[in-house]
Amino acid sequence: MTSPPRVRRRRSRAAQPSCSAAARAAKRPLRASPKRRLIMVWGLLMAGMLGLSGKLAELQLVKGTELKALAEEQQQIYSVPRAARRAMIDRAGNVLAVDRVVYTLYVHPMLFNQSEQTVAETLSALVELPQDKLLEQFSQQDTGIKLLNDVPEELANRIRQARLDGIELIPSQKRFYPQQALLSQLVGYINLDGEAQAGLEYSLKAQLVYPTDPDAEAYNPLRQESAKDGLKLQLTIDSRLQRVAQQQLQATVAEHGAKRGAVLVMDSRTGELLAMAMTPTYDPNRYYEADLEQFRNWVVSDVYEPGSTFKPINVAIALQEGVIGPDDYIYDEGRLIYDQWTIKNADYSSVGGRGSITITDILRYSSNVGMVHIMEKIDRATYYDWLTKLQLDQPTGIELPSEATPQLKDRSQFVASRVEAATTSFGQGFAITPLHLLQMHGALANGGKLVRPHVVRGLVDSEGDLAWQPDREPGQKIFSAETAREVLEMMEAVVESGSGEPAQVAGYRIGGKTGTSQKASSSGTYGRGRVTSFVSILPIDEPRYVVLAVIDEPTSGNAYGSTVAAPLVKTVIESLAVIEGVAPEKGE
Repeated sequence: MTSPPRVRRRRSRAAQPSCSAAARAAKRPLRASPKRRLIMVWGLLMAGMLGLSGKLAELQLVKGTELKALAEEQQQIYSVPRAARRAMIDRAGNVLAVDRVVYTLYVHPMLFNQSEQTVAETLSALVELPQDKLLEQFSQQDTGIKLLNDVPEELANRIRQARLDGIELIPSQKRFYPQQALLSQLVGYINLDGEAQAGLEYSLKAQLVYPTDPDAEAYNPLRQESAKDGLKLQLTIDSRLQRVAQQQLQATVAEHGAKRGAVLVMDSRTGELLAMAMTPTYDPNRYYEADLEQFRNWVVSDVYEPGSTFKPINVAIALQEGVIGPDDYIYDEGRLIYDQWTIKNADYSSVGGRGSITITDILRYSSNVGMVHIMEKIDRATYYDWLTKLQLDQPTGIELPSEATPQLKDRSQFVASRVEAATTSFGQGFAITPLHLLQMHGALANGGKLVRPHVVRGLVDSEGDLAWQPDREPGQKIFSAETAREVLEMMEAVVESGSGEPAQVAGYRIGGKTGTSQKASSSGTYGRGRVTSFVSILPIDEPRYVVLAVIDEPTSGNAYGSTVAAPLVKTVIESLAVIEGVAPEKGE
């Protein structure tokens, strides 16, 4: 019997899942419902909005003021605030220093309404800068590009008329010196920060700077005009004479290869300086190009041994003390031995001793030995008292800054040492400024009064009337008028037939004295360097003007006061006589 076929039943996979499928199903996460997902997204958005709101509140409410200030600091362009200053003028009203408004040119490429090429072409024609350089600068940043400093008003107006967007002109105050290098050591300068650094700009800044209004608006040089009162600082300097002195001085220094030089001209009756020329000098408009040494007004800040130009002062002391008379004779042996020191005349090797000579001859031939014998007649303590009476222990008090105090030995040393008085008799062993020497010769010229030298007349209004003037004490009487006259007559002989002959000017009676002094080193010894000088007084009949030339370290051969300084003084006197209207006193 045949068996029926076996029916094979297959299990459905859906009904009978395998073990591996079941395991995978067990591990699969349950999907969130749409509602749940919406809540999660909404929550994240709200959290972000709350965070941003909190940060915004912090920035605006807590740190807002601080951040605003920082932003303004980064975005704004500031010019250096400079106080407005009064102008300086010379005795004739010529401007020496004046304020003017200048501009700094900035560009902001992001604000251009024309192409950069068009802006570059327009500006290039105005400011004389190459187009390619301007385009290169435009590409550096979007805003705040500085193109030019110190743009004058005229050029600023032309730039405005071009009507270019993205152009900014920032005004600032600047000091301008139209005479350039003519009076730089006297006037001084203002630096880029608006600070006075030298000269009268520094020493008289209280008079030059306009008073500021504490209630005024923020600094704007264009609004400062209302604060100006029209006053100007007037100096005693005559720019015409100053220019002549400066040109002749520079020529002399160059000819003799000197280190530096100076020429001073003073009205002895008032103490007014008509000229104060120095070389080397600098342009105060471009002070940053000068050497530090050029800023020194060395006629007031540096001391030197005056040498024989001091001899007339010593003769006046001896005459005033009555130890000599103008017609006396002094024996000149040409050389003296003072302990271990040898004192001799400059021409001793060629002339030897001159024997018995007059006081006038002592000045005419510049005899050192003769001067020693004259001053030996005065007690050394009395002699020292005279030096202090001549104020050789203090500055003159001129308005200029950094004036040096003369170097004089202390009293006990001077009185105890014969050689100290001996060397002082011919102008060595002590040191003074050229200004001091000018002041003392002024006392001989004006009849015996020691008048304070000065370069400032005062603050004047538009009519030339004084609104302020420095306090000045009346001159102190030092010598009698008779003593001063006697010394001047001796000094005239020096110019007529002595070492001062190169200073003669036809038609004028001039007194003078040469000087050639050795320069002392820091160790106190004398080297080969020398200072040549010449001082003159004119006119002798009615003495008024004192002219001094000092040439420091001339290197040419035969360099003496008579060969270097005296010819220079002559050229200055010729111009002085014309400018001041000094009439000739005698014929040829």
